Amino acid sequence: MNKKMIFIFSFIVLFMALMNVGKVHAVENVTLFTPYTGLSATPGETITYSVNVTNTGSSIQNMSFDFENIPKDWDYSITSGGRDIRELSVKGNSEETLNVDISIPLNAKKADYRFNLVASDNGSNSKLPLLITLSEQGSFESELTSDQKNLQGHADSNFTYTVKLRNRTAEQQNYALSSAADKGWGVRFKSGSDSISSITIEPNESKDITVEVTPPEKVEAGSFKIPISASTGSTSAEITLDAVITGSYGIEISTPTGNLSTDITAGDNRVVDLVIKNTGTAPLLDVNITSNTPPKWETEFDTSSISELKPGESKTVKATITAPDEAIAGDYVTTFSASAAEASSDATFRVSVETSTLWGAVAILIILGVLGGLYYIFRKYGRR
Repeated sequence: MNKKMIFIFSFIVLFMALMNVGKVHAVENVTLFTPYTGLSATPGETITYSVNVTNTGSSIQNMSFDFENIPKDWDYSITSGGRDIRELSVKGNSEETLNVDISIPLNAKKADYRFNLVASDNGSNSKLPLLITLSEQGSFESELTSDQKNLQGHADSNFTYTVKLRNRTAEQQNYALSSAADKGWGVRFKSGSDSISSITIEPNESKDITVEVTPPEKVEAGSFKIPISASTGSTSAEITLDAVITGSYGIEISTPTGNLSTDITAGDNRVVDLVIKNTGTAPLLDVNITSNTPPKWETEFDTSSISELKPGESKTVKATITAPDEAIAGDYVTTFSASAAEASSDATFRVSVETSTLWGAVAILIILGVLGGLYYIFRKYGRR
């Protein structure tokens, strides 16, 4: 072989060697497998993979494990049999299991993270591609959230909210709970059935807090803000709850003069004017007027229902009370009621029964007849 041929041969060998520089071959007969290669997580969470290392060859494979392209501030551990491992030997035609824990830092950004679990053996390696999708933006903060921040009710309602307090810091926090609601509003915090003023939460943990809100008396209709805060010496969180007051409900039944007594003659009737008034700040619908009378008494209304009564509005209903013929003279009680779904009111009437004037006249005539008879007897027979 001449020098020229030797040079060409050497060049080819060198070229082939350079082409192989940086190439990594897979570990022979070794595969890595986990069924859930793509998972969704939140900052501060720890993801656990169970990885099967399978050796389909006939000889023992010794491997070390590491991660490729994993973010620098993410912690991980690789264990087998409950212990951290640096290397693993797998017999021919057998399988071993690894547990891989990946801890996501609290301030990790919302994104897709792709990286590989790498098994290496003398320059050769096998890779298991993994994907973790962070669905939230991470932070070293505390958070107050609620699925339902806006509630609606009338002025007599109690508003009950559920808020979630999350500690996204790296330390245990003891939060003081407070509210900056307007004067007259009552705000109480509860955990389960217990009233609380503070709550302790571990790092990256969260707890539900019940917030009970009571409006002040005579509150007008409108929308009101209820600021809530949870704070420590190093962190705090705020949320504003909304309470929508549709109005207060109130109704009153009386008479035009306020007099709740009348008189009646047995067997006769009496018409009473009843004034039904909406004393609240919200409309009343389907107001019913009823009565509760003594036995054998009767009551009729010119109208027994009012379809709508607006705030401050009054309507007059005529009630006809009928006393039975055999009613004995004395005082009787009749109760009138006005009721809607949200409010009701009663008015108790004292009804005095008088004896019929006809019977009085008959009694007088009888007395006069008796006296006249006596006078006739004395006149006729008195001289004898």
